[in-house]
Amino acid sequence: MNAETLKKTAQQMVASGKGILAADESSGTIEKRFTKINLPSTEDNRRAYREMIITTPGLGEHISGIILYDETIRQSAANGTPFVKILQSSGVLPGIKVDQGTKDMDGSPNEKVTKGLDGLPERLKEYAAMGAKFAKWRAVITIEGEALPTDANIRQNAKDLAAYAKMCQEADIVPMVEPEVLMDGSHTMERCREVSERTLTALFEELKNAGVLIEGTILKTNMVVPGKESGEKKTADEVAEATLGVFRKVLPDTLPGQTFLSGGQSELEATEHLNAMNKRGPFPWKLSFSYGRALQDSALKKWAGNPANVSAAQQILSHRAKMNGLATEGKYSSEMENE
Repeated sequence: MNAETLKKTAQQMVASGKGILAADESSGTIEKRFTKINLPSTEDNRRAYREMIITTPGLGEHISGIILYDETIRQSAANGTPFVKILQSSGVLPGIKVDQGTKDMDGSPNEKVTKGLDGLPERLKEYAAMGAKFAKWRAVITIEGEALPTDANIRQNAKDLAAYAKMCQEADIVPMVEPEVLMDGSHTMERCREVSERTLTALFEELKNAGVLIEGTILKTNMVVPGKESGEKKTADEVAEATLGVFRKVLPDTLPGQTFLSGGQSELEATEHLNAMNKRGPFPWKLSFSYGRALQDSALKKWAGNPANVSAAQQILSHRAKMNGLATEGKYSSEMENE
């Protein structure tokens, strides 16, 4: 493990004015997105879509890294240039999703644990040779009434994230650890805050137990928001205060940064919430973004599988990246959306 390399990469990932683009949708997820634009999910369509994203002019100005899917890291642009090479030449770090999705937890069928630890060191070695500089592993935490999540589920997911993180660092790959407290449900914002705190407390305990270098690790977690079906409406300031309240209690000062997932928020909400937090900075750790839908949605709709729309779609993606880049510095305002 090269500690200095890991620290340097982690700092690059949360460089000022930049964040991570999550383009690591599994085959099943990308199929759902394509269905909405009436496009069959063929390998060629997926490749063309990812090429539209990866070849966006000036992408590296506000995007420090892109999380790729196994299929994507092996693909090339229409002109034969490997995607990884294109990213490297635009100063964007190639990343890779290494978890293999979720399964029901033994003894608690309404809760999930994540698959993918078997054979992970070998896969990481291969990805590192292909140019991957960081990896991502997602764990999902479900809130359901007072019963879920169980302590056992939180602890198992934290242990698995720590085991994954240690394996990554041994391969000189920076681990993004992603415990996502799901927005699905009718729970209050206060309940999300409590579960988020429990989850992150367990995570950092297990990372420490596993001997993971925190300075070479990036956190990717949720904002503290009410459940989608709760009927609760909260302002960006309320979301910022609740989220920062948890982070100030739990995040170690040595953590380089936290890159938020959008988790079902709209494009504008995700940007406004991030901005509201950074206006309250500085903090010991950078607060940035690692959005999928909240960066890609409008661009995907514009592209719609039509080569003639590539440039217009790229402009939309570039704009969203810029808005979120500004939000990482607390410099965003909604008026900028129309400029």
